[in-house]
Amino acid sequence: MTLAEPDPRWAALAHTAIVALEPYFDEVEHIGATAVPGLPASAAIDLMAAVEDLDEVDDGALRRLAYRLAVPPVDDMLLYRRENYDSLGYCLYVVTTASWPERPERLLRDYLTTHPAQRERYAARKTELMDRFGPGEAYTRGKAALMQEMSDAERAGRGLPPIPVWEE
Repeated sequence: MTLAEPDPRWAALAHTAIVALEPYFDEVEHIGATAVPGLPASAAIDLMAAVEDLDEVDDGALRRLAYRLAVPPVDDMLLYRRENYDSLGYCLYVVTTASWPERPERLLRDYLTTHPAQRERYAARKTELMDRFGPGEAYTRGKAALMQEMSDAERAGRGLPPIPVWEE
């Protein structure tokens, strides 16, 4: 994995995926770095979808759309992956509708989209970590504190209390 320069195709590819997924979920959105204009990202389209109960997810429908459950479910989220013919991957995070409004992934995306100076700061951190460590745990952990700070800032702007979310 490397960081790619922003690609205008990302938004269109995410939109196509969202349209295909919408019949199976209450909400579906493009999240992650590819959802933030001007932000370098790995070549994966991250999507988040919500259902009332994670046990209600239609695995058969997702398999027909080439999504496969990637890891054993965690307490409040399912992760599906899909590899695409054009070398892009897709990650679909499925969460409960109750948790949807306060998902840190959505809050971080919104913060980075509306705060250009902070987006540049985050991009510089990602680039520095990728150059220093390459892909993997050190890269991911190296972003955690900054992601926490930014999602907390978005929470505060919405009148929500901070909560610890990102692992360090």
